[in-house]
Amino acid sequence: MGPRGVGAQRDLPLHLLVVEDDRSVREPLAQYLIGNQCRVAQASNANEARRLLNKHEFDLVILDVMMPGEDGFSLCRHIRAGIDVPVVFLTAKAEETDRIVGLEIGADDYVVKPFNPRELLARVKAIVRRARSMPRPRGVPDAKIVMFGGWTLKTAERSLVGEDGVVVPLSSGEFRLLLCLVTQPRIVLSRDQLLELTQGRDASIFDRSVDNQISRLRKKIEPDIRTPHYIKTVWGGGYVFAADVRQL
Repeated sequence: MGPRGVGAQRDLPLHLLVVEDDRSVREPLAQYLIGNQCRVAQASNANEARRLLNKHEFDLVILDVMMPGEDGFSLCRHIRAGIDVPVVFLTAKAEETDRIVGLEIGADDYVVKPFNPRELLARVKAIVRRARSMPRPRGVPDAKIVMFGGWTLKTAERSLVGEDGVVVPLSSGEFRLLLCLVTQPRIVLSRDQLLELTQGRDASIFDRSVDNQISRLRKKIEPDIRTPHYIKTVWGGGYVFAADVRQL
């Protein structure tokens, strides 16, 4: 199951899933989003969220981290393993390590409670615009597989698979950045070029920096992040994907 395509569907109301166990947070947020022309489904726990994700197609999931039973981190891993939909974390945890963990397991953004619903909606819209603007393969026969080292990037599924067959979760931004790099190997790309190629006119003040995205990608694919083998820094120039790439 994947997100809706571009074109005529671009102007349809956003279909959002809000996963939050605190009713006093979930319901007012849902009403605010509905009041701003969004379609909203609500889940109070991970089990309800999984059921809704299996039945419906969503443009984005707003996901609480701390929930009874299965937490948001675990649910995000499940989403990244099989569903192509952006995720924004809601968290009461302001510690930097918790934010980093959320981004590393595949979240596209995070908002710390208490939050301004208007800012949250602005972030949601920016992420969905970028996701919708990303060209998507029309079917498996036309899909590309990009291989480098022991890694396989499946563009149709938007998944990165290791040599051991384990899927490594990527946020939408990380996927776009990695795809940009592996399809232009041995070419030095500046930060501005990477930002333009991956986000185009939809780049916003809410975007994480290219450097942060590169750092997270390195932690996921490099044998040793201290001496990168795949994504190398070109001082004063930007970044280059330095490994051999094979496309199928």
